[in-house]
Amino acid sequence: MTTLTMDPPRRISLDLGTRHAFSLAWRGILKIRKNPEQLADVTLMPIVFLLMFTYLFGNALGGSIEGYLQSLVPGVLAMNILQACLTVGTQLNTDVTKGVFDRFRAMPIARSAPLVGAVLADIVRYLVCLTVLMIVATVMGYRIQTGPAQFIVAIPLVIAFGLCFCWASVFVGMLMKSPGAAQGLMFVFVMPLTFGSNVFVATSTMPGWLRAWADISPVSFLTNALRGLLNGGPVAGPLAGALAWMVGAVVVFFPLATWAYRRRV
Repeated sequence: MTTLTMDPPRRISLDLGTRHAFSLAWRGILKIRKNPEQLADVTLMPIVFLLMFTYLFGNALGGSIEGYLQSLVPGVLAMNILQACLTVGTQLNTDVTKGVFDRFRAMPIARSAPLVGAVLADIVRYLVCLTVLMIVATVMGYRIQTGPAQFIVAIPLVIAFGLCFCWASVFVGMLMKSPGAAQGLMFVFVMPLTFGSNVFVATSTMPGWLRAWADISPVSFLTNALRGLLNGGPVAGPLAGALAWMVGAVVVFFPLATWAYRRRV
C-alpha cells in the first residue's frame, strides 16, 4: 500500500505567514519564561556598565559622577541594545545545529516564519534590558530632563534600532557552523561600534582617524538622539543619522540573512 504524504504548500499568503511568525515568536517567549537565565546578558550587563563607568571613571571623564551619569545613561541604552542583538543569531545557530529547523521545514508553515519569529521574540529581551537599565539608573540618580512625550519616542526608537541591527546577528548566526563561532564573530563586529563612539567620551578627545569614524557611527547617532530626547538638546540631526543607519542595516543584512538562512536550511 502506498502512503500518501502531504507536502507543505509552496506558497503561503502574507497573512498566514505573519500568523506563523507570531506563533513562533510566542514559542521564543515561552523559552525565555522556562529558562529565565537567557536574560542574564540583558539584566546584568547594563548594571555592570552603569556601575563600573559611573563610579570608576565618572570623576575622571565627566568632572563629576552626577554629570557623567546624565550623559552616560543614554549612551549605555544605545550600547546595550546593540549588544542584546547578539543572542538572536546564536540562538538560531543553536536551533539549526540541533535539528530544530528540520522539524520546521517539514511543517506546513512559511519558510521565513522561524527566522522572523525569532527576531520578534527578541523584543521581549530589549524591553527587559531597557526596564532594568532605567530602574538602576534612576536609583543611581539619573533623571529625565524632558517630558513623557520624548520618553515615549525614545523607547520605540531604541527597540527599532535593535530590530534593524539584529539582522546582522541573524546573518552571522546562519553563516557560522557553531554557536560559539557566531557569538565570537558578533563580538568582533559589535565592540568597535560601541566603544568607537561617543558613549563614554566626547569624540573631540579622540585621535583624528578615530574621531572621523566615531562622528558617523550608528551608536553615536543613536546616543545623541537619545540625549536630546531624554536630557534635552538637538534631536533632528542625530535622529536622521540613526534612521539612515537603521534603514541601511535592514537593506544590507536582511537579504543576506535570508540568503544564508535558505542556504543553511
